[in-house]
Amino acid sequence: MWLQVRMYLLLGLMFGIIYALIVMIAGSAGIGNFMFYGILAVIMLFIQYMIGPKMIELSMGIKYVSEREEPELHRIVADLANKAGIKKPRIAISNIQIPNAFAFGRSRSDGRICVTHGIMNLLSRDELKAVLGHEISHIKNRDVTIMTMLSVVPMICWFIAWSFMFSGERRRGNTIAIGLAAFVLYFITNLLVLYGSRIREYYADKGSVALGNKPHYLVSALYKLVYSSARAPEGMIKQMQGYKAFFLNDPSRAMNEINELREIDSDMSGTVDMSELMAIRKKKLKLSGTDRLMEIFSTHPNMLKRIKFLSSLT
Repeated sequence: MWLQVRMYLLLGLMFGIIYALIVMIAGSAGIGNFMFYGILAVIMLFIQYMIGPKMIELSMGIKYVSEREEPELHRIVADLANKAGIKKPRIAISNIQIPNAFAFGRSRSDGRICVTHGIMNLLSRDELKAVLGHEISHIKNRDVTIMTMLSVVPMICWFIAWSFMFSGERRRGNTIAIGLAAFVLYFITNLLVLYGSRIREYYADKGSVALGNKPHYLVSALYKLVYSSARAPEGMIKQMQGYKAFFLNDPSRAMNEINELREIDSDMSGTVDMSELMAIRKKKLKLSGTDRLMEIFSTHPNMLKRIKFLSSLT
């Protein structure tokens, strides 16, 4: 419950920042600019909301599959959706070679779940079910829509900063000051979007467990996905940079995460049982200053903290 509250508090804070910035602009440039940026925010949000799923489909090579093509995948998703109390999402497979999964869509009723090639052969049925439970939880929590709304705020700040700092208009002495303030807020709101992205991962992990999946299956799946990502060609990882927020883990941090995982398990076989997860629960986290700093700029939680969180759900 607290994770969900934090997401809505974050949403309120982000739009409070935009409101304050627009009020500052209105006081400096008049009501006309106030209306312009308010309308701009609404238009950008609406466009992103409408075309977002299609852009994801095109950029990630998504193909929707029928129940006849992937009966087991449909059975698992249908069962999880029924437990979550939501409409069964559309199911797709992406031609991305890095094993992973993600959810997207405009709303609960428009939910879509996609797995990439290789994940079904990489994971056991229980691990796959835990991963899909995580993605179902993203749809149930409506956090895809919330993140879409959040991501518009830094864009608005950037447009305001650019307009006031480089437009050439110098009717008022504080024009550049407003531009600089908007640029600072652009940086801050970007960090807040990343923070929101990390919160939603914790919440989806908890949601997967609430749907009846054992937490150690999700941990095992994370281990396997991290190691698989670490073996992927560097060029392939770079191609995924723009989409990493969608995935269960961040493929670009795979090598760092392997080193983190060795902190809690020296024999990384890729499979975790309940007793191992209970042992992890008792271990103390040893995060360096670098680890903490990297997490601030990451779309996903620190892997050690994430597994520690999952161990607390046993």
